[in-house]
Amino acid sequence: MATPPSKPRPPYYRKVGPTFQPRFTLGLVYLFGFFFLYCLILIAPSLIEVLETVPTGPEQQQAAEKIAHEVIRPRLWIATALSTITTVAGAHYRLLPGFREVR
Repeated sequence: MATPPSKPRPPYYRKVGPTFQPRFTLGLVYLFGFFFLYCLILIAPSLIEVLETVPTGPEQQQAAEKIAHEVIRPRLWIATALSTITTVAGAHYRLLPGFREVR
């Protein structure tokens, strides 16, 4: 005598808990990364001019350091504001990796 066919088992679904997402730490990394990027962008034209005009040697290094300090000090707030705006906008619109939703 044959046994009656058994009912198929429902698929096993494991409850998926929240994953660890260090958003604050990533936010700080993006903030500092964008800050240094914007500082470099603001200093680059002056440094290129120094590289083109001053002959190679220790004088060139000293001139580059002096120009970099003179150029970045008044523009430091610009780099700070741009990096903050970029990080906040990237996190809000979920454009930055780490801030996107996990599916």
